[in-house]
Amino acid sequence: MLKLTAGDRALLAVIYALLAILGFVAFYPFWNAAVISFNEGIDTVKGGVTFWPREFTLANYRIVFEDARLVNAFLISILRTVVGTFCGMLATAIFAYGMTRRELIGRKYYMVFCIVTMYFSGGLIPSFLLIRELGMFNSFWVMVVPGLISVWDMIIFRTFFLGLPLGLEESAKVDGSSNWGVLFRIVLPLSGPVIATLSLFTAVYHWNDWFTPSIYISNADLLPIQTKLQQILNSNIMSEQMSQLNSAAQGRLNKMRTVTTKSLSMATMMVATLPILCVYPFVQKYFVKGVLVGSLKE
Repeated sequence: MLKLTAGDRALLAVIYALLAILGFVAFYPFWNAAVISFNEGIDTVKGGVTFWPREFTLANYRIVFEDARLVNAFLISILRTVVGTFCGMLATAIFAYGMTRRELIGRKYYMVFCIVTMYFSGGLIPSFLLIRELGMFNSFWVMVVPGLISVWDMIIFRTFFLGLPLGLEESAKVDGSSNWGVLFRIVLPLSGPVIATLSLFTAVYHWNDWFTPSIYISNADLLPIQTKLQQILNSNIMSEQMSQLNSAAQGRLNKMRTVTTKSLSMATMMVATLPILCVYPFVQKYFVKGVLVGSLKE
């Protein structure tokens, strides 16, 4: 066992202290938002609410969950994240596998065309006109189809697929498997870690994206929770939020006069943030997991 000197211990102490400070700086804003969401809005205005609620209340969350608009937006976000991630990973993986085919004529040129789109785009106005002509304006699919394939994810998939042993594909072809069979029976099952990692990144993008719906969707029933949250954060008129509550919430309005725009926005922020954070622990193990252990025997 390696014995640490006094200098090594001092260096480790400094490193741990710096990491603790950085961790606190990164975690505290989230913690403070949670504290404010559980504190009475009027009391929060006085200031001094830092590490623990001074006047604990659930009124902020009660309003969020009794507002049918916010609940519907939350469900839209879940549906968009699930459908967008699944369709995006499937389409990107198929595209990437096609780009690995050596018999594909002009494969290098296709790759150049794809890379160009990473640095240059037509702009917002041409994209808006294209979406409108395709009939996807004010539609749920406008949040899924335009971003169906990510060139960056495709490159990662392609690089990963090219690193797989050729013996796996050759063995499957000898057994009569087609390219589709090789993809879905051999390649994708071996790509668990990369699929999990890219799926997480794609899910986070879909969950956090508020800009796309704000541009292409005017129907309030199709707006996701992040766009609703952005509207709340940009609004300083609490009466507008309270006047649009459903009848059940209106009956309790007198009991919730301590709610402010800030406390409501913090509660909505927590509701919009926690679900995607809960996904990380289940995907983290795939980040460092091996992919080809025992997949090809001599």
